[in-house]
Amino acid sequence: MTDLPLWRLNALRLMYLMLVVGLGATIVPEIVSHRLADRGVIAGLLGAVWLLAFLGLRYPLRMLPLLLFEFAWKMLWMLAYGLPQWAAGQHPPTFSDDFFSIALGVILVPLVLPWPYVWHHYVRAPAERWRRNAATEA
Repeated sequence: MTDLPLWRLNALRLMYLMLVVGLGATIVPEIVSHRLADRGVIAGLLGAVWLLAFLGLRYPLRMLPLLLFEFAWKMLWMLAYGLPQWAAGQHPPTFSDDFFSIALGVILVPLVLPWPYVWHHYVRAPAERWRRNAATEA
């Protein structure tokens, strides 16, 4: 269950590359040149995702939690904000841009994720121990 076909690894790399390019174009300029009084919480978080996406290019399987995070937050936004705003016809000024980029992630990320691998390594795998075992660590 650890060997995935090369096409799947490269599909994952392509998704990480999309994060590197997309966030590089939108978040990095904001991080580099911002007002001193800006809060920067979202930029800091997405900047960290951008940095970690570089590791995903080299280690696509080890960095799967990053893509799972991307899928989770985008799906939550879509269900809690995007679709209700769209249905009600009440859109903030950035709705079109946000909806498109987030919907793209909601569609593409699950297509490239190796779901059997995720199931085997993150759901079915035995949990790591919760406490110290005195007999084996003595």
